Amino acid sequence: MAERNHYNFSGRHAVVTGGAAGIGLAIAHRLVEGGATVSLWDRDPATLEQARTSFGAVKPHVVTVDVTNPDAVAAARDSTLRAAAAVDILITSAGITGPNTTLWEYPVADWDQVINVNLRGPFLCCRAVVPHMRERGYGRIVNIASIAGKEGNPNASAYSASKAGVIAMTKSLGKELAQTGISVNCITPAAVRTGMFAQMTQQHIDYMLSKIPMNRFGNPEEIAALVAWLSSEDCSFTTAAVFDISGGRATY
Repeated sequence: MAERNHYNFSGRHAVVTGGAAGIGLAIAHRLVEGGATVSLWDRDPATLEQARTSFGAVKPHVVTVDVTNPDAVAAARDSTLRAAAAVDILITSAGITGPNTTLWEYPVADWDQVINVNLRGPFLCCRAVVPHMRERGYGRIVNIASIAGKEGNPNASAYSASKAGVIAMTKSLGKELAQTGISVNCITPAAVRTGMFAQMTQQHIDYMLSKIPMNRFGNPEEIAALVAWLSSEDCSFTTAAVFDISGGRATY
């Protein structure tokens, strides 16, 4: 395997939501490889502890948090600032897929849960961290959206709508912060093989694969590579932008 390129994150501290597994965990490892310290925010303490041990001798700071709860998010921010003194990078990766069914059969409770985790969660995390970044005059925010937010996957209306909301929120916040030294971008991956596949039907998984010209799913490390650049000081003239990483699926 070829040696990976690294950006210099020495002296930077990153918060990664959904950091205990999947894409979030891969991103956290990539940032640590570049010299960052990290805080993993996730709702499952057992999975968080398991993730913590994967970093070897230098253990990350971990916080059990429900990203849909504003008080819990504020408490997680305060805990992180006590542990690290600063938050330079925020990656909002926590997300769920919800059921695969038509819109007219979609359970209202499931719809609300998907929107809460996937859209309200990034909103609350950005809202909690941005004032701190503004005080310091520096920050990098990367929201994990999805190609579904641009194209709309059938039988995934809540997921698609939530990720479309993340794209629009990113564009708004990026413009609001454009002169502050804080960049805000999002990525729109096609399907990446993670534990979230367990939440989907095989029919839906097959549909997603059929849409990818490379005829394979992405892997978390590939997503982490793009996020690393967006999290770096090199990403200095890019904000309010959307980056496809879709194996050729995106057509615009």
